[in-house]
Amino acid sequence: MKLITINHDPDPDNRSATYGRPIVIEDKVWIGINSTILPGVKIGYGAIVGAQSVVTYDVPPMTVVAGNPARIIKKIVK
Repeated sequence: MKLITINHDPDPDNRSATYGRPIVIEDKVWIGINSTILPGVKIGYGAIVGAQSVVTYDVPPMTVVAGNPARIIKKIVK
């Protein structure tokens, strides 16, 4: 798993500048092997991230996401 919390400024005149944004991982989350979570993402309670996924947006609680970019596959029903 890779947690990436830093990125470069998109402005071409300022590309050497970097900025960080936190990643929030709530309780009971399962993140599959070799997944990448990008800056500023929140993974909700009980969510599952499929192996080798690239998570670019927040993951709602109790959902399964997978792919590159990760997309919602299904909701988890108790």
